[in-house]
Amino acid sequence: MRSGEYSKSGDGGISSIAHVHLASSEPTDEKVNVFSDEARFFLRLGLGKPAVMLAAKQASANGTTIECELLSSGALESQAYYQAFAEDLGLNFLETVNAKDVFLNETIDIQLTRTPMVRLHQSAGPTLIVFSPEAVRNDEMRQRIAAAGSTASRLAVATPQTIRQAIWEANQQPRLRSAVNSLYDDRPEYSARVILSGAQGYVSGSATAVSAFLLALYPFIFLTVLHILLSCFYFTAIVMRGAALRISNSTHRQRDIMSPDTGPDLPIYTVLVPIYREERMLPQLVAALDRIVWPKSRLDIKIICEADDLPTLAAARAHAKAQHYEIVETPAGGPRTKPKALNYALAAARGEFVCVYDVEDRPHPMQLREAYETFQRGPDTLACLQAPLNIANAAEGAISALFAVEYAAQFRSLLPLLARYRMPLPLGGTSNHFRADILKKVGGWDPFNVTEDADLGLRLSRLGYSCGVISSPTLEDAPVDRSIWLAQRSRWFKGWLQTILVHTRNPAALLRDIGPLGILAIALTTGGMLFSALVHPLIVLFVLRTFWLFAFGGWEAVTPLEEILFGVDMANIGASYTLFWVLGRKPMSAAERRALGSPWAAVPLYWLMLSIAAWRAVREIRRNPFLWRKTPHAPAKT
Repeated sequence: MRSGEYSKSGDGGISSIAHVHLASSEPTDEKVNVFSDEARFFLRLGLGKPAVMLAAKQASANGTTIECELLSSGALESQAYYQAFAEDLGLNFLETVNAKDVFLNETIDIQLTRTPMVRLHQSAGPTLIVFSPEAVRNDEMRQRIAAAGSTASRLAVATPQTIRQAIWEANQQPRLRSAVNSLYDDRPEYSARVILSGAQGYVSGSATAVSAFLLALYPFIFLTVLHILLSCFYFTAIVMRGAALRISNSTHRQRDIMSPDTGPDLPIYTVLVPIYREERMLPQLVAALDRIVWPKSRLDIKIICEADDLPTLAAARAHAKAQHYEIVETPAGGPRTKPKALNYALAAARGEFVCVYDVEDRPHPMQLREAYETFQRGPDTLACLQAPLNIANAAEGAISALFAVEYAAQFRSLLPLLARYRMPLPLGGTSNHFRADILKKVGGWDPFNVTEDADLGLRLSRLGYSCGVISSPTLEDAPVDRSIWLAQRSRWFKGWLQTILVHTRNPAALLRDIGPLGILAIALTTGGMLFSALVHPLIVLFVLRTFWLFAFGGWEAVTPLEEILFGVDMANIGASYTLFWVLGRKPMSAAERRALGSPWAAVPLYWLMLSIAAWRAVREIRRNPFLWRKTPHAPAKT
């Protein structure tokens, strides 16, 4: 809410007293010291001089206030502090605020991004203004309250947490509608809410009918042409992956410029962590987030839970108690997806930058610092930075080992290659760092896309923004159970298919937005991985068919063209398997390679598992396109 907004409703200027605290919502360049009015206020409240002096020093270093540093460090307990503050000002203190009494307007959620203030309806009597005062403006507020006389009784004090909780609850339905519908309403061409456009349905139906007709009438010619096209595609993919090998070592090194030094130039950084049915993971999650090297007074960490997930909510409240944590309850409403939860919380993001982590993530402590410094050096159009995701449990089995190889190839070889040439990046679902203003400008995440990350990376590119990479990794554990892996991978493939369908609704516009190289990048990453998984069994069948002809009919049973295609197929399959292994293993450290072992013999089986997952995704996008198959997690063993 903007300053002065309430005075228009007949408050007699009382709201201007509460608005005094808004002047200090952003840090000033003024040096805070123990002789300031703010410092003397805390000494008067009874805090020891050493604690106040230490907080003053931290406030000067971080560009904040003594109050902010004392609260974020835990030296002050919020409830007791604001109650004492209210007594010092001669105002009533409210332990709770009834959400039903909150006066709502279109800008109410702005109060979630600053030191909040709300206006409450009262059944009897005038409107009540509830705010959280700030010590840095204490003397000015006292003077205004004294000048207001008896009308100051229309002011009350509550903690920021109490006021924000009332706002979250009071405006939850409009906020939920916005989280679900805003992208579809504002940019329907980028929304996966519609699976197939009319034109796409017509083209896909016609292509299926024509293919079936040609296969029935001219099976040999049809299969031969298809065979040639698939072989050409595989060869092109191999060339790109081979090119990625050349830069896999040089691009992804830890940068020396990173420093744990802080300073008043560091902005507020919002961290969004959506979780669902993960009460066991909260201790590990909070421990990982607490290791982040960033001033706690400049952190805004939001743990996003479903409102009906009571065990996870209880665990979050038990472990995420520090001042810079906030528990966000997402109300029930479809689709129940991670991007919908992210959109819901994005409305309250206070940071200039926003990053996303998953519950199992253990980010490098310096990751935020490296991302911030990279944003500072980059152009204003640099919208997102992707940190590499490293698999920490590769030694647990063949599935986790090959998962680790796949991730290393994706995040430490292919994405740096795409970023170097400013091509669209298929972002990972976690450890993305965004400029908050750009993220909101492009519509946030698509709540109907079950791989919101890949879609957002492509949308940013189409709207004129670029994505880059950083080197500080995030550790994750891969699934070790085949059924869990299959469910997760099916969801990924379904989301990639959604993304391809969304962005090919108007091929001419897509070509205009990202150019031929961008189209190639999509074809060989998101689209290529999906297509490869779908057709890989067909390539294998072509090879087996030729083997059969050789075995039972001899060389005369195979045409010269089939001999050539057989050789190409064998070379393509062998090169694909080899590059899959080498491209992922090359950027790994010696310790990672030792943990990896030698599951290379399982690569062909892994690729067939990918094909099963891809075909499950095709089936599911028709039956239940927005179903989010959740991947369960367990605390890391190491």
